Amino acid sequence: MKNETLMQYFEWDLPADGLLWKRCAAQAPKLKALGITKVWLPPAYKGMNGMNDVGYGVYDTYDLGEFEQKGTVSTKYGTREEYLKAVKALQKNGIEVLADVVLNHMMGADGCERVNALETAENNRNQSIGNIKEISAWTIFNFPGRAGKYSDFTWNSSHFNGVDWDEASKRKAVYLFEGKKWDAQTDEEKGNFDYLMGADLDMENAVVRSQLIKWGLWYEETVGMDGFRLDAVKHIKAGFYKEWLDKIREKTGKNMFAVAEYWHADLRRLLRYLDSVDHCMSLFDVPMHFNFYNASNQGGTYDMRYLLDNTLAEHRSDCAVTFVDNHDTQPGQALCSFVQSWFKPLAYACILFRKEGLPCIFYGDLYGLPSHNIPPMVNLRKMIKIRELYAYGEQKDYFDHENVVGWVRMGADEWENSGMAVLLSDGPGGQKRMYMGKKFSGMEFKDVIGKCTETVVIGEDGWGEFRVDGGSVSVWVSVAAYEYLETEIA
Repeated sequence: MKNETLMQYFEWDLPADGLLWKRCAAQAPKLKALGITKVWLPPAYKGMNGMNDVGYGVYDTYDLGEFEQKGTVSTKYGTREEYLKAVKALQKNGIEVLADVVLNHMMGADGCERVNALETAENNRNQSIGNIKEISAWTIFNFPGRAGKYSDFTWNSSHFNGVDWDEASKRKAVYLFEGKKWDAQTDEEKGNFDYLMGADLDMENAVVRSQLIKWGLWYEETVGMDGFRLDAVKHIKAGFYKEWLDKIREKTGKNMFAVAEYWHADLRRLLRYLDSVDHCMSLFDVPMHFNFYNASNQGGTYDMRYLLDNTLAEHRSDCAVTFVDNHDTQPGQALCSFVQSWFKPLAYACILFRKEGLPCIFYGDLYGLPSHNIPPMVNLRKMIKIRELYAYGEQKDYFDHENVVGWVRMGADEWENSGMAVLLSDGPGGQKRMYMGKKFSGMEFKDVIGKCTETVVIGEDGWGEFRVDGGSVSVWVSVAAYEYLETEIA
């Protein structure tokens, strides 16, 4: 089976020019040629900040850039028609589309309600402060610009657990509505991490769940996406998304792929969540991202033998979507943990050339982050292509040195010239003897990524002596594969 590669097709600081959908449609053939098989598109519905909303300040999920709301018809990325054309263009080129689903909260309400609420402690949501009091909460969502098209359902305080703003007193605090509880089955950080932002949806409310399932079915019927990226699941009752996905898959008859964001570096929490939802989705491998981040910041003193330890890819590879960076970790974001540029090729080698997990390429690494003067990552395009063509076969690991580690992929008969040897070094560099297999005996291998210019000849016993420069990665492929790549990527 051909290797799959997912791409996150946006970054946080894209210009609010309404052109992303058009660019995506135009780039679809090039993404296909590059080796991308899945694309994750940003939230496509109207946010509270209109054209300036990245998509996570959700206002109206039924408005895909069609109605005059929040000062604009278009979203930051374009209109409904342009969005649908982008999806179809990707699919026409054999690329599956993942839609970003943000159902934890709503923002930019159309009006306030007087609601009795109890203030809860910021760092312990199970602890109340003072007594129940009346606040003015932004919880009325009636979407006047849409005027009931697609759905005449409107939202009020009965559909939410709480908010973080009292309009009457102009005071920010976390308020739990009287008669409500924070949802169970959420992350235990802050006692209970149900509340994140905005008006928090009450997933214990059957009407809320029913409406969200109804919307999901409408969204799939309207767009025809192939799967979903699920936002902020650690803040949502775990049982909700299992129910939601089960209903969507059952009604559509499509076994739609889903990957969720459970943002925590503690592997145990991710494994527990997967168990609680019966492994009905994949998760982003956040622990692996933090291993990369930490290694990139330790100036060659990180013990590379443990680079891939305590990761989702190591313990539950079938449910792991591996990544180096994303829109939340890029510079300027609250979760900023951007992997340093010198280490990025090493990190991408780990997610692209190993058999565990589905790798996700970040838009900002492929195209750069102009707002932060960060250029595209050198050789990333070539590395994606190498994965598509040559990263096949049995994997043998050589994580046996604190600075220089590596592995081999022994190739598969159905993939011509497949097989490779990969070495990483966060220190001064060095050599490692690795077994490629006797079928490669006498064959010459060259480094297609790093700075090594010599040729390695595989011995009669199937072993080769491979080298890597300091703070670098080397990827050794057959001369035939090397020459093809030099022509293909030129």
